[in-house]
Amino acid sequence: MARVVIAGAGYGGVVAGKRLEQAGQTFTMVNKHSYHQFITWLHEAAGGRHSADDYKIEITKIFRDPTCVVIKDVIIGLDRTASEIRGRRNSYPYDYAIIALGSAPEFFGIPGLAEYSLQLRSVETARQIHAHIESEFTAYKTDGDRSHLRVVIGGAGLTGIEFAGELIDWLPDLCSRNDIDPGLPEVQNLEAAPTILPVLPEHLRLKARSVLEKKGVRIRTGEKIVKVDRHTVHLESGEAIAAGTIVWTGGVKAHPLLSVAGFTCDRRGRAQVNDFLQSIDDERVFVVGDCAAFTAEGKPLPPTAQLAAQMGEMAGANVAAAIRDEPLQAFHPKIRGTLASLGRTAGVGVVVGVPTSGVLASMAKELTKVKYLIQLGGLRMISRNKRAFARE
Repeated sequence: MARVVIAGAGYGGVVAGKRLEQAGQTFTMVNKHSYHQFITWLHEAAGGRHSADDYKIEITKIFRDPTCVVIKDVIIGLDRTASEIRGRRNSYPYDYAIIALGSAPEFFGIPGLAEYSLQLRSVETARQIHAHIESEFTAYKTDGDRSHLRVVIGGAGLTGIEFAGELIDWLPDLCSRNDIDPGLPEVQNLEAAPTILPVLPEHLRLKARSVLEKKGVRIRTGEKIVKVDRHTVHLESGEAIAAGTIVWTGGVKAHPLLSVAGFTCDRRGRAQVNDFLQSIDDERVFVVGDCAAFTAEGKPLPPTAQLAAQMGEMAGANVAAAIRDEPLQAFHPKIRGTLASLGRTAGVGVVVGVPTSGVLASMAKELTKVKYLIQLGGLRMISRNKRAFARE
């Protein structure tokens, strides 16, 4: 039996595993956690909608067939000559590998940004952000320094905007519990580009901005961060913003393992792949999600969960086909839409080409959760994760 190793249990990795499981193909999944994280929903956890633990699921609950072996280990390298993926604890030989290690934050060389900002990238970082904001509000009651009540979010893409919306809906409750005037906290969303949510049409960007600003978020486009100190954000204009909480959501790059392992990569460290999602350097290695540089209609695909899942599905199918010596299928991405939540009851987006906003967009966003959980394991997954669907 061919040895198949999946490195990483993000969206691309687990969907690839489900496809292999359906094909009856044995495989080993190596991941640094024992659980799969719902990364695209983490703004809800950071903003206090539910416990952070509601946004993860044990990998062994996803793969119940004995064809899957789950190993908790941190991947540190890949040796194509020896055909093995290397972890801190062990090495994992393969005949075929699927690299689905996700992304790393991109700090664009801004001094102090990595050291003094929080990043919304995992269940644990969502938990940390939530706890940090709570501690800053408690500190305000001790010394009266209003900077404790100021949250600065760097980046106005999907993650930054969704976190701003969730946060602004949480603050009234946080103020009530701490006996703080609800007019005192401040949420600033800084974006170097001239617009927010560049993946959406202009009229929806304007709608999103209007909704968030009416709720109290201060959105500042065309504002470039040049330096970050402890509790201070410095802008190119010379302004210095004192803030108790600084969250960076402004960019990602591929996992550094790919370039270190000698794969041909683009400027963001993503490995170049062919139409079948094989590395152009090694046909035994398939690369998916944020790790893959795939071009469609002359443009590189954006790093989104829906595309990572689609890539995982195709990579899993192609590995199974290669083992059976059958023809591989070319990957044809289908961008079915983009949705951004603007808090607990509002959103904007495009669904199968149709613009939507308000409550309908919020409901459509919730339905994407249902669709994904069904993909992972059917109705049993929805029942197991029902708290993730509670609106309050």
